[in-house]
Amino acid sequence: MALKHTCRAALRSPSPILFLAVLLTAPHTLQPQTPDLPTSSSRDANTEDDLANCRVHRVTTLPGSHLFASDFIETIATDPATQDPDTLWGLTADMSNQLPAQDQAIYISKSTNGGATWTQIARIDSRYFDAKIGEGLRKGFIVSPGAANFVVTTQRGAFQIFPQTNPAATLIKPIPGPSVPDTQPKLPIPKKSGDPVRANALAMTPDGRHLIIGYGYFDLTPQILTYHQDDDGSWIEDGALLHPPTAMDILSMQFDDPQNPDPNYLYVGTGDQAYLLNRRNLKWSRIEGVGPDSAIHGMSVVGGLHLAACWALYVPNGPGAVRRVTDARFLFHRSSDEISSNLRAYTIDVDPSTPTREVVTALTGVYTSEDSGTTWRRLNDLPDEEFRSAHFNADGSILVSGIAGTFLVNPFSDTCSPRLKTHVK
Repeated sequence: MALKHTCRAALRSPSPILFLAVLLTAPHTLQPQTPDLPTSSSRDANTEDDLANCRVHRVTTLPGSHLFASDFIETIATDPATQDPDTLWGLTADMSNQLPAQDQAIYISKSTNGGATWTQIARIDSRYFDAKIGEGLRKGFIVSPGAANFVVTTQRGAFQIFPQTNPAATLIKPIPGPSVPDTQPKLPIPKKSGDPVRANALAMTPDGRHLIIGYGYFDLTPQILTYHQDDDGSWIEDGALLHPPTAMDILSMQFDDPQNPDPNYLYVGTGDQAYLLNRRNLKWSRIEGVGPDSAIHGMSVVGGLHLAACWALYVPNGPGAVRRVTDARFLFHRSSDEISSNLRAYTIDVDPSTPTREVVTALTGVYTSEDSGTTWRRLNDLPDEEFRSAHFNADGSILVSGIAGTFLVNPFSDTCSPRLKTHVK
């Protein structure tokens, strides 16, 4: 049976979980200073023992208070210059209402061992966000080549983050973007004319020279702006692409070939559909096979286009086309044995070394497939909570994160796989 509330309603309601709004600051003279970080990529004995014996390993080294949702990695990113799957950066937000305002913060952290341990490299304190403005489902987060700086999107636009030796001294530089117009939007929003429009999804060429940012806020007309990097590392706006054929938020974005410095196509997932932009002739087309009113929360292009949508999963079905996974029966609630092919999915990740392996994070948990999405298993040893981000490590283990925290799991090992039975009603 399907869950009862709709994706459209969920998208239009500010999230009560995480909040982030970075205030505009005057440009600084920025000299990136990479902090000293641990160089060991090894995991400790407890982590290795848990993974070897099919136990879920809870990650406890993320910065912050460890109160509600502070150990949730909203977005996981890698450095395009290294292509090392075990060196990760994560974006977390410590916004518990139990914390005094001056102690609330957003953090960027680095892991060199596939997410087992983390080191804080940047802290954005309470001067740079407004916890009264909901941040929605996700924030964009990209690592520049060499990890000299980062780009983060928020309700207040897009920003370059420059880590310093002292994480508390993080430098933030606004990236130019659109403002709320004088005309009143269809729905009331907690902003006034002239305020920055929320920035959403991001895409950066692997050489770090070109950046694409999607903007939009509920019923404000979505926009996609392109940028190039100046000699001092600043992002200079080139202009807007033709409006995508939608009035909904831009939720996800990826190039067709993330390793190509001049990719041919850009995939864009919105609050209602998935689209393809031909970067040569600047023409939009709709991805074939996506159902109506499908919010595309996440995507992967490993082995073809995979989409994590509202109440659906889509797998490749030829160039510019996908097909909905309808045969799989996802276990919604293990206690009541509710199953359906409908799934409110947030992300889908495909193992680059073994593309038949996939992991999906969803409102009802984490699901894995080892046959390219034909059959799926729910990881029932995880907390019975929603999960929103995942990443495959080089050894096939998976880092997953959600409201309940961050965990390492090893479902595809020879030891663990037999213990994970495909659910049959």
